Amino acid sequence: MDRVVLNAFFPMGHNPGGFRCWWWRRLHGSDDQLDDTHMMRMAGRFARRVKACAAANGAPVIVCKAGERKHLIAERYLEENSVAPGVFLVLAAKAREHVYHYTFHIMDPAFGHLAITMSGHPPFGAQVILNGHITPRSPRRPRGLGLPRRATVLLGSRIRRAWPGS
Repeated sequence: MDRVVLNAFFPMGHNPGGFRCWWWRRLHGSDDQLDDTHMMRMAGRFARRVKACAAANGAPVIVCKAGERKHLIAERYLEENSVAPGVFLVLAAKAREHVYHYTFHIMDPAFGHLAITMSGHPPFGAQVILNGHITPRSPRRPRGLGLPRRATVLLGSRIRRAWPGS
């Protein structure tokens, strides 16, 4: 196994009743503003905040075309640039007509290169990818998941709790 992928979403927020009752009403207090215009405004605010934060911290935001292999873009960026711990690259790609997904590439001292992909549209589902590949700039890691031992033990216990019988 060379990577661990964790899907982070709130199932209740991804069905119409749960989204309306739990997520939107808690955020806005009523259903008065639950329409396409307000959803698009939230997505626009999210996109502007991502771009502003990336610019303030010196991380480039690259808009990718359909079919581009984003992990290859990140690997090429790592080969060409020296990166400090933290977010070093943000990739944006259209998932649907008005929905962008943003992938935050992070260099972590313990895990190495990891990526968090997040939808820019409510309810903002996410996917966390802990990458076990050894890059030219990352220290050699132990076998197994390709992660430090303490991370492997921690993730292993969480995986066992998530899937009974494993």
